[in-house]
Amino acid sequence: MSLAAADAEEPIGVAVVGAGYWGPNLVRNFQACPEFHLRWLVDLDKTRAERVLGRYSTVRPTDDLASVLADPAVGAVAIATPAGTHLEVAMAALSAGKHVLLEKPLAATFDEGRRLVDEAERRGLTLMCDHTFCYTPAVLRIRELLRGGELGELHYIDSVRINLGLVQRDIDVLWDLAPHDLSILDFILPDNVSPVSVSAVGADPIGAGNSCVAYLTVRLSTGGIVHIHVNWLSPVKVRTMIVGGSKRTLVWDDMNPSQRVAVYDRGVDLAGAEALGSEERRDLLISYRSGEMVAPALAEREALRAMVTEFGEAIRGGRPALTDGRSGLRVLGLLEAASESLRNAGTPVEVKA
Repeated sequence: MSLAAADAEEPIGVAVVGAGYWGPNLVRNFQACPEFHLRWLVDLDKTRAERVLGRYSTVRPTDDLASVLADPAVGAVAIATPAGTHLEVAMAALSAGKHVLLEKPLAATFDEGRRLVDEAERRGLTLMCDHTFCYTPAVLRIRELLRGGELGELHYIDSVRINLGLVQRDIDVLWDLAPHDLSILDFILPDNVSPVSVSAVGADPIGAGNSCVAYLTVRLSTGGIVHIHVNWLSPVKVRTMIVGGSKRTLVWDDMNPSQRVAVYDRGVDLAGAEALGSEERRDLLISYRSGEMVAPALAEREALRAMVTEFGEAIRGGRPALTDGRSGLRVLGLLEAASESLRNAGTPVEVKA
C-alpha cells in the first residue's frame, strides 16, 4: 500500500484509466469525493483524456500507464477499459501495490477474474467491482429488507430489463444487460442462499450474429427460483424486479421515480400446513392474504458517488468492499454458466464455486 493510501488524514491519490464511455463519470465522482485526490487520467488517446478534463483541470492527462503506476502519490487505480484488457491492466496495478476498482465485468473470463482476486488477496489490496446498480437507494433497501427477514424466506425473483438497442457486435444481450441483474442478485441474497445452476435460452431474430433476446433461470440452494428477461428489441424500456417472500412481496419499478419500491403484504398461504403430512398437503385449502401496501421513502442520490465512497472506506478500513472482487467473480461464474447453457439449448449448467 502506498503512503498516500495508508495516511488516514490525507485523501487517497487515485488515477482513472480509460477516458471513453464510463471513464468521464468516474472522473467526475472521484473529483467530488473527499476521500480521494484524482491525480491522473490515462488513455491510449491522450487527446481524448485532455478533452474529458478540460483546459483548466489540475488532473494530469497521459498515455503512459507505467509512469502513473510508478507514482508513489497514487494509491488506487480505477479501470474503465474493455473487459478484455482488465487482466493485464489490473494485474499491473496490483503488482505496483495499488488498490483497484474495475468496471464490470471483473474480467473477460472466470479464470482471469480468479487470478485477479487471488493476486489482490495475496498482496492485501482492495479489489472492487463497479456494480453501480447495487449502490442505488432502491437496491440498498431491497438488500436490507430481504437479508433482514422482513420479506420472509425467498421464494422467487422475477426481473425484466428490456429496451430498444443498443445491439452490439462483440457481445450478446446476456453479457450486455444481465450483469446488472446478476450483480443485484448476488448483492441482495442472504448469506445462506446461493445460486446452484443456470439455464438460458435466447434468440437472434434480426440476424445480428448474437442473441438479442434471452431468458435466464437461476436455481437457488434453498429451492427458490430466479427468472431474468433481457432484450434489445423491445419498443419500450422496462426495468422491474419482483422479489417474492413467504411474508411479503416487493416490487421495484426503476422507471417510476415517484414510487420505485413497493412492499405488499399479499400472498398465498396453506392453512394448517404444519400439522399435516405430505400426502394430506395435496388437499389443503389455499387462502389468499390481502394486506396493505407500503412504499418506503428513498433518498435520491447518485449511485456512482456511493460506490466511489465505498471504495475509499474499504481501503481505509482494510475490509472487503460490498461489491468486492469475489462478488465480481461470482457474477462471472453465473454469466459463463448462462453462456454455456445458451450454447446447449437451455441445458442447466452448474455454477462455478
